[in-house]
This record gives sequence, structure tokens and C-alpha cells, in this order.
Amino acid sequence: MITSFHTVNGSSTGEYREKGSKFIALVYPVASEDEVKIRLAEVKKKYFDARHHCFAYILGPDKIKFRAYDDGEPNHSAGDPILGQIRSRNLTNVLVIVVRYFGGTKLGVGGLVTAYKTAADEALNNIAIVEQQITVPVVFEFAYESTPVIMKLVKDFGLSIRNQTFETSCVLEAEVLLASRESLFERARLLQATGNHFILRVAEVQ
Repeated sequence: MITSFHTVNGSSTGEYREKGSKFIALVYPVASEDEVKIRLAEVKKKYFDARHHCFAYILGPDKIKFRAYDDGEPNHSAGDPILGQIRSRNLTNVLVIVVRYFGGTKLGVGGLVTAYKTAADEALNNIAIVEQQITVPVVFEFAYESTPVIMKLVKDFGLSIRNQTFETSCVLEAEVLLASRESLFERARLLQATGNHFILRVAEVQ
């Protein structure tokens, strides 16, 4: 079971020049294809006069969702080298865009592969890589008098509280580390078996 993944903790840039062509690489943390589209639109607007806007991304803890795009460069000469740099660092939820300003001299496929790879490498070297723990949203439903029991579970498992309502009938929404989820539910079952009345369930993702 995958309980964590490595990604970048912010944005960064890198640059490579070869025979008059300039390659500007930009790294962004992204969590969805919609975020990818937004970043691409921003970059294309900022670098509207560039010849190419090539990119690659990987999404999700399992890294199944990915794409490499050459944007008019010879097949596999731009997107794949960028994607290779992301994969070589075992990253996900990362988008790397490399913008090219053509300098008038063709570089050939080998030259392009080197240029896009080097620009992406430079940008990724300029940003910190972090390990991100996967969390699962959970919901507690309980009577007010059970509050001490629930809050002890929150403390013992380091739950991050997202929302809470304390009335006659109480609801507490929180995040639990995926690695700790089964232990949390096992503790809850033991407490319920000894007379503590509450409901613990995995929340539906909106």
C-alpha cells in the first residue's frame, strides 16, 4: 500500500542555451489535470512569443496518470526527456514546462533531447523535494458526552481537524494518515465494544 509520495514544495525555473536557442524550464506542483491546464495557460500567456511550449507531468501517488507533449518538436525529442527527469527523481504531482525561443539554428533530435533534458534538470535542481504523507478524510458522529473519548482519539492519532460541530449531536471531520487508518478504526471498534457510542466512517470525497 502506498502511504506517501515525493513531490516538489513550490515552483522553480531553470535555463539552457544552445546555438542561439533559449530553453526556459518551469516547475510547478499540481494535483489534477485542471491545475495542469491552468498553469499551461498562464505560461503560454506570459511566453506568448516563444516557438514551443513543451511539457510533461505525472499525477497521483501511483504515478499512473502522466503525459509528455512535444508541441511541434520532433517526436520524443522534448516531452519524453522532460518526463524522464521527473521520473529519475521518483516524483509525482509535478508539472514541468520548457519554453523554447528558436535561435535560427536547428539542433537536431539529439541536440533537442539534451536541451530539454538539461533545462528540466536545472529547474528541478532548484527546488526542494519533499515526502508527502497520504491522508484519508474521516467523520466522527457522537453524543456530546462522548467528546473526551473522541478528542483522545484525535490526540493519539495526530488527526488534523477540518471541521467540528458540538451540539446535542456532534460531528467532527478530520484527516488521518493512510498509514494509521486501520489502527484508528481498530481502536474505535475496541472503544465501541466497551460501551462507547459513536460512529466513525471514511468521509466521501467531494
